Amino acid sequence: MFSVTVRDHMMIAHSFRGEVFGPAQRLHGATFVVDATFRRRELDADGVVVDIGLATAQLRAVLGELTYRNLDDDPAFAGVNTTTEVLARAVADRLAARVRAGDLGAGARALAGITVTLHESHVAWASYERSL
Repeated sequence: MFSVTVRDHMMIAHSFRGEVFGPAQRLHGATFVVDATFRRRELDADGVVVDIGLATAQLRAVLGELTYRNLDDDPAFAGVNTTTEVLARAVADRLAARVRAGDLGAGARALAGITVTLHESHVAWASYERSL
């Protein structure tokens, strides 16, 4: 399996429901370094997994829908704790939709999967892996 990873970041505000979250139940900010890894079994005719420029642009576009926002006010996350894990899945699903729409180029339709990792810090991160 071949893979290519691109990286960007996002800054969001949110709060959590549930005693398990302690002080994070209050509104707070988070900055995530976001890695999106695209996988495929064989390289395309150009010898690449995916066009890195298109992958970078689409990751930036997806994160642009989330960054500098209070996710508590976003209808897409109504009633959901926007944990790092939940956000990793949301980013992966939005990237998958862009792959299906052809936004990463026609060759990207042969991708096997995407993994999105959100780094909360240098010592903690969460990922979501999905097939395409």
